[in-house]
Amino acid sequence: MSRTLGIITIGQAPRDDIATLFAQHAPAGTKVILRGALDDLSDAEIEKVKPESGGDTLYTRLLGGRDVKISKKAVILRSPEAIARLRADGCDAIVYACTGDFPPMPGDEGVIFPSRILNGLATGLLPRGRLGLLIPLAEQAEKLGAKWARPGLEVFAEALAPSADAREADAAARRLAAKKPDLVAMDCMSYTPATKEQVKPGLGVPALLAITATGRVLREMLE
Repeated sequence: MSRTLGIITIGQAPRDDIATLFAQHAPAGTKVILRGALDDLSDAEIEKVKPESGGDTLYTRLLGGRDVKISKKAVILRSPEAIARLRADGCDAIVYACTGDFPPMPGDEGVIFPSRILNGLATGLLPRGRLGLLIPLAEQAEKLGAKWARPGLEVFAEALAPSADAREADAAARRLAAKKPDLVAMDCMSYTPATKEQVKPGLGVPALLAITATGRVLREMLE
């Protein structure tokens, strides 16, 4: 039976990089529909959704591949419409393609949030110890460190832009490795398997990639 997977990006559709990676993990024949929380906004309108603080900052990629920082509050306000449209499309599963920690939103019942999958995996694999984070923006370090904090766990973050080249990725990995983590979580949906390959040699410890971890869970749900 053919299934339909809905994906919400916090930026704009299309995001062929995200859609293609999820399609690779979905059962053969799965239809993929991707919608963006900022769809139908002009560049000028998007410029108005600037973050108020580091805690309100999200990283995403817009049409044409432009990297931007946007307000989490603005994304939350616009997300229910994107969720509703995917439900109207008849999606069998919906994934919210961002590793941020989000409050309950209207209509989000049953929506898959990668942050919960990534956190659950890290908790199961590393009940105690030292967790390294790769994050897209340095100003997110305090907020994301608090998100991951739990008793018995030390958390260290290193910024790595998803658009960084191989040299920059390796340098960030080695800076994080110097803090001697037991496990690393790559806390951004724009990190790809190629990014993971770039950082693995420098890290020297297992790394959890959000998009592939979520993709494997989706396959279990759609099969």
